Amino acid sequence: MLTGYHVAVIGGDARQIELIRRLNEWDATVYLAGFDQLNESFREAIDLDFDSQQVEKLDAIILPVPGTDTDGKVEGIFSNQLIHLQEEWLKKTPEHCQIFTGIANDHLKELVRKVDRHLVPLMDRDDVAIYNSIPTVEGTLMLIIQHTDFTIHGSKVIVLGLGRVGMSLARTFGHLGANVSVGVRSSKSAARVYEMGLTPIDMNNLEGTDMSCDILLNTVPHQVVDASVIKQLPSHALILDLASKPGGTDFRYADKRGIKALLAPGLPGIVAPKTAGRIIADVVSRLVQEDTRKENG
Repeated sequence: MLTGYHVAVIGGDARQIELIRRLNEWDATVYLAGFDQLNESFREAIDLDFDSQQVEKLDAIILPVPGTDTDGKVEGIFSNQLIHLQEEWLKKTPEHCQIFTGIANDHLKELVRKVDRHLVPLMDRDDVAIYNSIPTVEGTLMLIIQHTDFTIHGSKVIVLGLGRVGMSLARTFGHLGANVSVGVRSSKSAARVYEMGLTPIDMNNLEGTDMSCDILLNTVPHQVVDASVIKQLPSHALILDLASKPGGTDFRYADKRGIKALLAPGLPGIVAPKTAGRIIADVVSRLVQEDTRKENG
């Protein structure tokens, strides 16, 4: 339970709906900004007034998974207005106030540093990323089925990256009967791929590697699927880039070659927002309570 805790939810997408519901169930005092199109769907919640004493009570501020833009603005699909995260009112929050975001850019990191508050980039946490890999894999399967005319079973699949999402992807596609290869950079990861019964690919030498496949899944957030890789793909191949924007694919060259390439970050919020919101809520609840217990000795 979060009785006595004050939490502000600022902007976001459908994941925040489940997050707000959970916070209300746990008896937190919830303040909302960027949800004016919901027509009072959350009557237990309070509209956040940035100029009021509400800010001085906040134990936590929860931003959307994308965080802010490079100017500190927060977007939300339930409002036509952008909310500007400002240093002046962040300074009014209690010293123990935690600021949660999915991804933290340099602007947000610097802003939080200036006000000396604790920033928690949730997508950097193993627990959140591993839980989120479940709806990510399901969304990946959905997109592949929609955009191909062949079965996953028996197809050749390459997964680039053996991180928390990459491992779930590799395991799932292997279980579905695909011929799976996984791009890795270390001998340790190569050993793990081999142990999983899959084929390791050395990502330090992709130009010298056979990269022809039916489905190419990228999880690496910098360009690795370049022209040297794309030119090896057959015309029917599908590239699905799951890395955060702008992804790790040369989309211009893929289009020039007639290869279908899709950038699909944030799949949990699209295919399973209720589950994704619950994941965020559970982790935030635990961290807020842990931090408050530390404050109280």
